[in-house]
Amino acid sequence: MGRVTEQISEDSDLVVRMAGVTVRRGRTSLVRGIDWSVELDERWVVLGPNGAGKTTLLRLAGAELHPTTGTVHVLGEKLGRTDVFELRPRIGLCSAALAARVPPEEKVSDVVVSAGYGVIGRWREQYDSMDIGRAEELLAALGIKHLADRLFGTLSEGERKRTLIARALMTDPEMLLLDEPAAGLDLGGREDLVARLSEFALDPDAPAMVLVTHHVEEIPPGFTHALLLREGGVVAQGLISDVITAENLSATFGQDLELDRFGDRFFARRRTGAVATEG
Repeated sequence: MGRVTEQISEDSDLVVRMAGVTVRRGRTSLVRGIDWSVELDERWVVLGPNGAGKTTLLRLAGAELHPTTGTVHVLGEKLGRTDVFELRPRIGLCSAALAARVPPEEKVSDVVVSAGYGVIGRWREQYDSMDIGRAEELLAALGIKHLADRLFGTLSEGERKRTLIARALMTDPEMLLLDEPAAGLDLGGREDLVARLSEFALDPDAPAMVLVTHHVEEIPPGFTHALLLREGGVVAQGLISDVITAENLSATFGQDLELDRFGDRFFARRRTGAVATEG
């Protein structure tokens, strides 16, 4: 493990830089020895099986977790030497943990606009017409403007995911982090979300993006780089065309996998007659 397929420039503008990063809980290393950088115009997908360390990595990038050893710089600030409460509003985050904190009786429009104050659950905050207009534009861009007055608890899984992505974009973040945004969606919901994320990824004015997933089928066209994790360590990282290969995926998931590519989409399956390999 730890093979790097592309050397990332150290002197370019970076939104994330990790060097020798390990996170331990007791005797267990959630991630270990991670060296990883994300540049301003890059869109990264982080792939790996359950327990590979994907969410831990995203929490480090989101300034929600500090490393046990090593250094993490986010948006030019070093974790441990900066006020994370000032840093976090510059980062857009969409995750299942966030979804669980949204009150089911909250209106969709309020879920989105309240990101401006960094709160969940609108109370007495005041928002101007620009804030409300931006929330409406984001809901429209994600195809759910018609749900603005619906209660969050009445939405389908796909509608909730799109609402939270709109919220993550509300503050015009410098980096967008998406933790398994397609998890739990049916085929139609997944394909709709992948298409909309592809539009964001291809927009040169969009922020740097990091998307965590288990499935290559969920990689939106327009994503440029990939990081593969297994048991907390890096299998490969670099340009997506170099990293997303049958060999690398087989090493990552402990299966003999075949990989097909149609246009800008990837599809993987277990090779017929193959057996799982030891981790």
